[in-house]
Amino acid sequence: RHRCCHRPTKIYDGGMQSSHKTEYLENYPGYGNVCPPESCKPKTEFPQDQGRMDGTTTFKSDYLPYEIVTRPFRPQAEYRPKSGKIDLGTVYQRDYNPHKVGPVILARPRERKHTSVAKVDTIPTYRDHYKLWKSQKTESCKVECAYEPPSERFGNPSTFQDDYIPRQPNPPQSFKPCETKLSEGPFDGNTIHRTAYVVHEIEPMFVRPREEYKPSDQPFEDLTTHQRDFKGTPGEQAKSCKPEDRKVGSDDPFKGTTEFQDRYQPYLVTAPEFHKPREYIAPTDKMDLNSSNRLDYISHKVAPRAPIRPAPGRKSTGLFQGKTTTKEDYRPWSVCRQGLIKKEEAIQKPTGKFSNLTTFRSHYIPHQANPPQSFKPAQAVAPAVPFKDETLYRTEYTPKKPEVCPGHHPAALGYVYVNTDSQGHRFYRQVSPERSGSNCSPIPEEVPPVS
Repeated sequence: RHRCCHRPTKIYDGGMQSSHKTEYLENYPGYGNVCPPESCKPKTEFPQDQGRMDGTTTFKSDYLPYEIVTRPFRPQAEYRPKSGKIDLGTVYQRDYNPHKVGPVILARPRERKHTSVAKVDTIPTYRDHYKLWKSQKTESCKVECAYEPPSERFGNPSTFQDDYIPRQPNPPQSFKPCETKLSEGPFDGNTIHRTAYVVHEIEPMFVRPREEYKPSDQPFEDLTTHQRDFKGTPGEQAKSCKPEDRKVGSDDPFKGTTEFQDRYQPYLVTAPEFHKPREYIAPTDKMDLNSSNRLDYISHKVAPRAPIRPAPGRKSTGLFQGKTTTKEDYRPWSVCRQGLIKKEEAIQKPTGKFSNLTTFRSHYIPHQANPPQSFKPAQAVAPAVPFKDETLYRTEYTPKKPEVCPGHHPAALGYVYVNTDSQGHRFYRQVSPERSGSNCSPIPEEVPPVS
C-alpha cells in the first residue's frame, strides 16, 4: 500500500488531510537517542579562494641538479699489421688446371639474301588515278552584326544588396610576445662539441697488394671415386618373365554348334499395317454465317468527322522563285568511269602440261647413310656359364636373436625393478651370479626397458 504525499485530484478527494509520513516511519519508530548515520556524499559547495597559487611542484622541490661530467674519450688503437706470411692457397687453386677455351661455334645458319634484278615501280595507284580539280571557295552566309553594349545602367538590385548591412570588423587579440631588446655584445657561438672535440690525424688505410695468379704445374686429376672403385662384373643376361606365345588350338574349321544356334528360334514377323486416311466428304447443308454482332448491332446515322488539316490559306499569285545556293553554285561535272585499279600480271600463266618435278627432286643427291657406332659392351661370358648371385650381405650376414623387453615379464627374465625417472621410464637390474672365491654374490646391472 503506497501512500503518495501528493495531493489527489478533486474526483478522488475524500475530505481527508494529506499525510507526509511514510509507511516506514509508522511501522518503525525511533528508539532512544540514536542518530541516523551521516551521509558520505560530499556537499555541493563552491571552494573559496585560498590565496595565490604557488608555482612550486614536487619535481621542483625534490629535484637536485647534478654536476655534468664530460664523457671520457677512448682513443682508437693504432693499426699494426701482423708479422709473417699468410697462406692464401686453397684446394681450388691447388687442384685446378686452366684449359684453353676456344670460341663457340655458332649453330645458326648463314643469312641468305634473296635479291631481284627487276626495277620497282614506285608510282602508287592513288597518284596515278587521282586528278586534282579546281574548286571555288564558297562565300559565307553569316550576317555580320557588331555588338553594342547598353548605355543605361542595370537598375534591378540583388537580394544581397538589399539585405546586406555592413558591419565594422573587430580584429582578434594578438598573442605575439612583446618586442625584446637584443644584446649589444657579440654572439657567443661556442658549443660543447667545439670546445671538447679533439682533432686526430687519420692514418692512411692499409691496402693489401694484389698477388699475381700462378697456375699449377701438376696435371689435373679427373678420375672420380666411381670410376676408380667401380669394376664392371660380367654377368648373364636377365631372362624375360613373359610367357612364350604358344598357339592353342588347331587350324581345322569349327564343326560344332554354338549355344546361340541351339537356343535361337526364328519368329515370323508380319509387315506393319498401313493406316489409310478416310476420304473427305463435303457437307451439303448451307452454312449459317450470322453472328451475335450482326444480329444485335443497330446502325446509327453519324456525320463524318471533320479533318484536322488546317484550312488552306491565301495563295500567292506571283511566280515561284525556285533559286537555291545549290542550284547557283553547283555545276555538274563530266565524270568519266574509273578503270580497273588491278594491274595486269607480269608473269604469264603456263599453258603446257605440269611436269610434277620440284627443285628438291631435281637437285637432291641420295647418299648412303653410315650407321652410328654401337657402344654396347660385348658379351664377355657365354650364356652357358651360371651367374654367381652371391653378395657380401648373403655370405657375411649373421641372424641375431630378437631381444625381449624386460618390462613385460621382469621376474621370469631375471630382472629386478629399480626406480622410475621424471619422464616415466622404468629401470631394471639384471641379477647375474659371478664367482668370487668360494662365495657367490649376485652383481646387479642396471638395464632400461626396450620399448
